[in-house]
Amino acid sequence: METIEAILSRRSVRSFTDQPVAAELVTELLRAAMQAPSAGNQQPWQLVVLDDRAVLEKAAAAHPYAPMAAHAPVAVVVCGDTRLERHTGYWVQDCSAAVENLLLAAHARGLGAVWTGIYPRAERVQAFQDLLHIPGEVIPLAMVVLGYPAQPAVPADRFLPERVHRNGW
Repeated sequence: METIEAILSRRSVRSFTDQPVAAELVTELLRAAMQAPSAGNQQPWQLVVLDDRAVLEKAAAAHPYAPMAAHAPVAVVVCGDTRLERHTGYWVQDCSAAVENLLLAAHARGLGAVWTGIYPRAERVQAFQDLLHIPGEVIPLAMVVLGYPAQPAVPADRFLPERVHRNGW
């Protein structure tokens, strides 16, 4: 799939088939996530792959907007490791870029995915740190729930020319 096509046709998918996602494909998606740009090339991400049904069900219960995780074959929790920061505070942008790469790579490979935010909600951060035994210096940013889409996702044109400003407001 061509890059612009992938960007313009990607949609959030919240319903998945029972088809498992091959470990090699998950690794390919993780590799794509880690190709994201980062401040000063600090690469502050840590990725937690969830593919155990019991853990996916607990993750779904820990996040009010992620019930689909209980039925998905896999999810990836993207975390910012503040111990790896050389440019304080940029981990959020860096890890967000990794999430977007992961979403686009999944779409390009025929998977559906949805970004569910964890940070900055303190109760969600704590819930995922507790559930996944994540150290306190590592902050869960988002959980990306992945699988083969149960139904086709229809692209939407979100371009709003009235929100484009040139050379000033």
